[in-house]
Amino acid sequence: MTRIVILGGGPGGYEAALVAASLGATVTVIDSDGIGGACVLTDCVPSKTLIATSETMTNLALAPGLGIRPHGLGAGTEPVLPAVAWGMRSGLDAGVPPLTPPEVVSVDPEQVYERVRELAKAQSLDIERRLEREKVEVVHAAGRLVGPHAIETNTGETFVGDVILIATGASPRDLPTARPDGERILTWRHLYDLKEIPEHLVVVGSGVTGAEFASAYRAMGAEVTLVSSRERVLPGEDPDAARVIEDVFVRRGIEVLNRSRAASVRRIGDGVIVELTDGRTVTGSHALMAVGSVPRTKGLGLTDVGVRLGPGGHVNVDRMSRTSVPGVYAAGDCTGVLPLASVAAMQGRIAMWHALGERGEPAATRDRLLQHLHRAGDRHGRSHPGDEGHGCRRGRGDHCATLA
Repeated sequence: MTRIVILGGGPGGYEAALVAASLGATVTVIDSDGIGGACVLTDCVPSKTLIATSETMTNLALAPGLGIRPHGLGAGTEPVLPAVAWGMRSGLDAGVPPLTPPEVVSVDPEQVYERVRELAKAQSLDIERRLEREKVEVVHAAGRLVGPHAIETNTGETFVGDVILIATGASPRDLPTARPDGERILTWRHLYDLKEIPEHLVVVGSGVTGAEFASAYRAMGAEVTLVSSRERVLPGEDPDAARVIEDVFVRRGIEVLNRSRAASVRRIGDGVIVELTDGRTVTGSHALMAVGSVPRTKGLGLTDVGVRLGPGGHVNVDRMSRTSVPGVYAAGDCTGVLPLASVAAMQGRIAMWHALGERGEPAATRDRLLQHLHRAGDRHGRSHPGDEGHGCRRGRGDHCATLA
């Protein structure tokens, strides 16, 4: 029976484990952060849970524009909704100041953050239970390669496998002049431990992550300044759509500083000061660093066993998720192919289908993934799998992969 050892329990790791178990392999998943990985515990699921709260508040503020007025709630008074919808031109043009969402309804930050954390934990536990039902061994520990087919954990155990899959993901990028402290200078993974809505949040970075948090926190009552080094927000997306979104941001009160690059971020008392390269400064209560991510490949012993890394530290993989070492595969954000949970999951499945000799439908599925990557390359200016030179440009940092 083939033995599979997977380092990392995010979408690439746990989906690979489920495929391998279904094909009769003995599978061990080694994970130090929690099954589901960053996607479930700190990134995708928590951010969308937070955004659900902000969208509900936004919808209430937009209700008048849809002709919606509230019924009385039996307390003798009716809840107050604005006379015009928040951020709509009609209200502004008429000289009627629209109310912001926090002026319409209140928000309980501690309850919001607690809900975010509890939903993430519940989904992580649900995935782990599914793995256990499929007879996948889950080991909660950090690990590193000590040979082409062996992973040693920080608890002293060594797991040997016929096939190794590296699925360690990525972490928020730290800048030397803007080190997050988890209190005032934050990455998106610190947000859910706050006790309050920031009074004035300065978001450094206008990609998808920066834009979605700028929008969410503005809806929940924070003053927001969005620092963008490009000529518009969402530089990696469709220009027309990005301009519409930026226009909405401005109408809703977000200060957008385009063509403004942050040189440093530091604490000053109970706040922060962001120094721009042109000499200007922006002060706020908190700063959110949304300047991309870097692969979690350091200290894993990868190069010691011959696994080749790209210039940005990503694991070089081919279309079957193989690395430069036979029997060692990699999937997910640590490869830099495309930083999406769905892509990580498919890379993990492809790795197991290939390693365990599956053909047919997996190949067709693999072709659909490659078509998706080609479309993404066209949309974001990235190279296609197999392109000569294998160069690419990434919206979330210095990602690069080699695909053969």
